[in-house]
Amino acid sequence: MHYLLPIIALGNFAAGLTSRAMGPVRPQISQQFMVSITTAATLASAMAVTFALVQIPLGAVADFFGKPRLILTCLILLGLANIAGAFTESFELLLVTRILCGIGAGGVFPVAMGLTGDIFTLDQRRIAISRITAGALTGNLLGSSFSGLLGDLVGWRGVLSTLGSFVLLVSILVAWGFRKQMSTPRRKVDLAQMGTNYRRILTHPHARICYLSVFIEGGCIIGLMPYVASFLKDLGEPRLSIAGIVIGGYAIGGLIYALLVKRMMAYLSDSGLMILGAIFISSQIAMIGLGPPWQAQIVCFMVMGFGFYSLHGGFQLATSEIAPDARASAVSLQAFSFNSGQFVGPILYGLGLSYLGKIPTLFTAAFLLLTVGLVSSRLLRRPLAPDAEDQQSS
Repeated sequence: MHYLLPIIALGNFAAGLTSRAMGPVRPQISQQFMVSITTAATLASAMAVTFALVQIPLGAVADFFGKPRLILTCLILLGLANIAGAFTESFELLLVTRILCGIGAGGVFPVAMGLTGDIFTLDQRRIAISRITAGALTGNLLGSSFSGLLGDLVGWRGVLSTLGSFVLLVSILVAWGFRKQMSTPRRKVDLAQMGTNYRRILTHPHARICYLSVFIEGGCIIGLMPYVASFLKDLGEPRLSIAGIVIGGYAIGGLIYALLVKRMMAYLSDSGLMILGAIFISSQIAMIGLGPPWQAQIVCFMVMGFGFYSLHGGFQLATSEIAPDARASAVSLQAFSFNSGQFVGPILYGLGLSYLGKIPTLFTAAFLLLTVGLVSSRLLRRPLAPDAEDQQSS
């Protein structure tokens, strides 16, 4: 089954690539449809919000409809929506296509995480999860660069057409790779059973730890990103391109983690990796609060990205075992919790920076993340609840 891992990772790459497509070509869209840059920015926001909101329903549907089928359906929707966007003649219609892209992308990554849990055993799963996460990370990292380069050559319509065609090619590969799974009979969608699954998931002790922890992660780590440019400006570096390079270090750190995690697992347990990740994240947020030069902050964000995936991988692993028969639902709830933290984080940072100042706010975030990592690494070492153990053995 290991040949399926690159296919899943490629699907995540395609979804990640699409999610960053609108940023560099925003001025072109603004000019062509005669809307403000702020209005054009709603294209990215619409996709991001839709991506977050569809996590829970699509996760539940995947457990009945079949995870490979749902990933394939969402990839086809994502590809067609991108292509349709290239032919729109009004901003409103383009906005609709980006909402559809959000639905498509929202059904790929979290469901792919659940599918990975189905395919790989527990001792293989952290490495497998790191590989598919690397696919999404690479897509996010290259999305803006790809869009900007191609946008200069063929315009924003060419960007969307190319992306849509690429996603459809990936969907063909997914259909081929999972052709056996596609032929298995699907279960009838049962709304009552969906509700039962979610109640069972939410009452699992590991769920409370994982969902609250990833909410805090999203708020303290991703919520920091919108303020990086202003922090650098205060240090005398006003160039937005430099802020982008600094933040890009976070994704590079995640890719380094994906390359090294197999070797690290020979020396560290899952709880050890979580503790290491928490130490890395908290120390670097505190360091950023002290205001080092931007060159040093690139390294800070690389270490932070490495630490995040070391810590987050433990939560992903625990979540994948909360309800093995409803794995997509459990993983999608985690994705929703993380996205919710991303939305709340910038607001809380804003309040903290306004009333407490930079150093107290960032040091508080660092302490909170360190506490989350240390406490969670200990609590998640407990054995699974009896109902989860029974389902795993059945």
